[in-house]
Amino acid sequence: MYKLIAIDVDDTLLTDDLIVTDGTRNAMEAAIAAGVTVTLATGRMFASAQKIARQIKLNVPIITYQGALVKTLLDGQVLYERNVPTDAALELHDYCVKHGLHLQLYVDDELYGTEDNDKIRAYSRLSNIPYRIEPDFGKLITKPMNKMLVIDDPDRLDAIALELAPLLGDRMHITKSKAHYLEFMHKEGTKGHALQFMARHLGCTMDQTIAMGDAWNDREMIQAAGLGVAMGNSIEALKEIADYVTFTNNEEGVRHVIEKFVLNADE
Repeated sequence: MYKLIAIDVDDTLLTDDLIVTDGTRNAMEAAIAAGVTVTLATGRMFASAQKIARQIKLNVPIITYQGALVKTLLDGQVLYERNVPTDAALELHDYCVKHGLHLQLYVDDELYGTEDNDKIRAYSRLSNIPYRIEPDFGKLITKPMNKMLVIDDPDRLDAIALELAPLLGDRMHITKSKAHYLEFMHKEGTKGHALQFMARHLGCTMDQTIAMGDAWNDREMIQAAGLGVAMGNSIEALKEIADYVTFTNNEEGVRHVIEKFVLNADE
């Protein structure tokens, strides 16, 4: 009997039109009615994830910033938080300045960029969240941050990740949520760490958890969960390590998993 379901948001719960289908919503509500905790596990900031959680009437702690922040929806209580180490943040900032990279910071659940460009505008539209411009990141870089993000060409980001791994990898979790998003968190700011925390918080075992996702940033929670599910539209590397591959995000893959493994598990 599964007790906890953690669902990635973009390209997993949401269709390409950025909606949650009625069928998926109904399946989630049925699971909740059966006593299962259903939560989101997203790279999005809390303010962005909160809007989606409210749409589907979730009233639970949600996993945000790739797992660096677990926070309750109603009263905003922080249950789990890991901030980027200041020394690593300073090194990453210097690297980005030296190489002319677009870097975004997340301070007090607000999004910051140094200039108003196409990259931050597109990110803002996708996440449905406003942004602030601070030309001097020196004023922000030592403040507590759940995440730092670089936006660029996918191949360039892959090369950057390889270059930075030996420099920052012992202090930072480096991952990709989309091909053109390279994200940096605390080493324990992963969806896997957050899922394990949520299981302990709820008093269930990891065998009683389901995790669903589509991208490499979902890897840790899919490996940690009792049932790790890759979407039909997932990257191939994730499908290879998943316990089960479901339909795509446009084919109600989340609904299929809930109905198969939770609602109709006894049939």
